[in-house]
Amino acid sequence: MSNITGTLIKMPATLASPVTYQLALGEHRIDLNPLLGQTLTLTHTGNIYCNACGRKTSKSYSQGHCFPCMKKLARCDMCVMKPETCHYFEGTCREPEWGEQHCMVGHIVYLANTSGLKVGITRHTQVPTRWIDQGATQALPILRVATRQLSGLVEVALAEMVADKTNWRAMLKGGEADMDLKAEAARLLPEIQQKIGDLLLKYGEDAVTVLDEAVVELNYPVLEYPTKIASHNFDKNPVVSGTLLGIKGQYLMLDTGVINLRKFTGYEVIFG
Repeated sequence: MSNITGTLIKMPATLASPVTYQLALGEHRIDLNPLLGQTLTLTHTGNIYCNACGRKTSKSYSQGHCFPCMKKLARCDMCVMKPETCHYFEGTCREPEWGEQHCMVGHIVYLANTSGLKVGITRHTQVPTRWIDQGATQALPILRVATRQLSGLVEVALAEMVADKTNWRAMLKGGEADMDLKAEAARLLPEIQQKIGDLLLKYGEDAVTVLDEAVVELNYPVLEYPTKIASHNFDKNPVVSGTLLGIKGQYLMLDTGVINLRKFTGYEVIFG
């Protein structure tokens, strides 16, 4: 394969058994699953380009943005990380049209088995992509809510009883024991029944819907899980090379270490 140059974005992935991944470099899409067991080299050219406006930047902010875009785009606002703080209704959203499309739409609250049991949220259109990006081996939608803010309010309530973050190092070591996510949902939902009732009174009877869905099982293209996690970082060493042993979440697992490609969105890279 000849060298291919382009700017990184997060790996497109498709739910299959195992999950299928592509390396995305600009307009190029490279199937990664067939490359398991082969030596790959990714070389950062030193150039970084904003994922939104395309301008060259010396540093990447908020997963692939230049500083001006980070300051003005709604997708870079703190409420994206903490949706319960959504201020769309106050008329202060940086981009109301973007908010309409991404926040004022149905969201799913789910339980997942990543590095253990966790609660998470995602737009209904991002199922199952969100679960794949987090490296979940099992996932169960438990609630559908009307807006992103509502999903955040429910998640905060559930996070008092269950983790809302993934331990990425544990996730990359694999070996997660199967969980009975249905039983966990049956345990947790009654604990937030008062919270759900309050939201229904305030936002209407369609604000929160309890779901009865099947558990989704996910497995990943991995030849061998690492026993010790060492991370590659383009900012410290522009050349990342090694035998591809697996792919999980947004990580490439090489025999020389792991790299979170999503972290380096906008970095111009030569693949060979």
